[in-house]
Amino acid sequence: MQGKKYSQPKLFTTFKIEERVPKDNFYRRLKEVLDLRFLYPQTKGYYGDCGQKSLDPVVFFKLCLVGYLENMISDRQLIEHCSMRLDILYFLEYDIDQELPWHSTISRTRKLFPEAVFESVFTKVFGMCVEKGMVSGHTQAIDAAPVKANASMDSLELKVPEEELDDHLRQVRYMSSPDRVNKRKAKENKAPKEQQQISATEGELKSLKSRNKKWSEDQDQRVGAGNKGSKYTSNKTHYSPTDPDARISVKPGKARKLNYTAQLAVDSAHHVISDISADFADKKDNQSLQHVSRRVKERLDQHGLLWHNLLADTGYSSGDNYAYLERVGLRSFIPPHGTYKGCPDHMVYNRAGDYYVCRNGKHLTHRKVKYSVKGTKENHYATGRNDCRGCVYAQECKGNSHEKRVRVTYYKPEYERAIARIKSKEGRYMKGKRQSTVEPVFGTLTQFMGLRKVNTKGIRQAHKVMLMSAVAYNIKKYLRFTQKLVQSGVAAAHSFLNEIIGVLWPIYSACKPLKI
Repeated sequence: MQGKKYSQPKLFTTFKIEERVPKDNFYRRLKEVLDLRFLYPQTKGYYGDCGQKSLDPVVFFKLCLVGYLENMISDRQLIEHCSMRLDILYFLEYDIDQELPWHSTISRTRKLFPEAVFESVFTKVFGMCVEKGMVSGHTQAIDAAPVKANASMDSLELKVPEEELDDHLRQVRYMSSPDRVNKRKAKENKAPKEQQQISATEGELKSLKSRNKKWSEDQDQRVGAGNKGSKYTSNKTHYSPTDPDARISVKPGKARKLNYTAQLAVDSAHHVISDISADFADKKDNQSLQHVSRRVKERLDQHGLLWHNLLADTGYSSGDNYAYLERVGLRSFIPPHGTYKGCPDHMVYNRAGDYYVCRNGKHLTHRKVKYSVKGTKENHYATGRNDCRGCVYAQECKGNSHEKRVRVTYYKPEYERAIARIKSKEGRYMKGKRQSTVEPVFGTLTQFMGLRKVNTKGIRQAHKVMLMSAVAYNIKKYLRFTQKLVQSGVAAAHSFLNEIIGVLWPIYSACKPLKI
């Protein structure tokens, strides 16, 4: 007999979400292991004693976590998605007839809480991974990658000299509508006056001008180069009025964008993220290494883990960093830059006497220690004025100066020790370890964990976004991790005995003693 379904609304219904969510559901298991009640006393000081009740801080962080687990960067889209999923409602402890918070409430609450609260959530989940045996601590891989900022290149403003700043702002404010064609204006200029003033030197401006000219000539040969008037933009001459902390940066083969830099540290045992932080995109990686390493060491010390090896790519290479890592007792596996020579051409270094010997057999002795224009510490060596007289290499070697001079990095011994580690068998192994550890993690965060773009403005807010994305990554790894325990023969026998006792004891307890 053919059946036919008739639909009729019910006046009363009995429905329990927990009965509809499967036992092995991801969010059901997540609710069982993740306890965020420690946030109540930690966030109490950010609320008043009267007025309308706010969004529950635990619900807020759970909503943020769901957003990154579901790869959503829009708060509006997140609320719409959560309202349609029974398992997420169960995780948030909402019933089907309860309305979720307004999407703007999430944005306001994110701004309300400081970075320390987000750090505590990250540390809590990291501690869970440590307790489960997922973190070894002895080897950490560090890397950086750009993350798109919530700002457009079309809204960039030109930096002007301080004396012309007021006139420039007045002209922009009263710009006629025909002049605003193809120009997106920010509603509010959030950049401080210091950032609106040009700080580049005359030499830097000349360099940018020549680079701009060459870049324009190269662009003319590409398809679509004439669109929007192709121009070379630099952080020296331009700034973003909508997000002043965003910086112009570019990866080889990619378009120039306003970005932040995500500095990431990953444990080599099971690829758990041990630290993540937001940094300015125009900052070199080697300038961030010491700050990142201090953050990682502090977190590992909190959980009683010892750190021995640091793995990073060439971008983190510098003599100052090599010396710092040796001082704090860390072995670095960081390849040096290709520009590092170690010794000037056609010269031999005498370590005992601390001097160089040129092709003519003359000694270049140590004169002084000085900082270069780029801020690097250097040792200066030079010959005597009479040493180069009559030398066949004099013109080629010293040019128009009175003596032969060479500049060598102050951290030459540290460079040599680092190069020796890189070239060793262990160094080759560590290189492969770094590539297989930190780089796939970045790919996962950007493609599947909502870190392809920062949906907030400001470096502090970007730091919160990166922390929550890392929390989502670690908690997902935590639920998927299966700890492998090898039982010995004694442990197996002990376990078998416990099972036997567990079966026989109820039978023994049920029997009544016989009366004689």
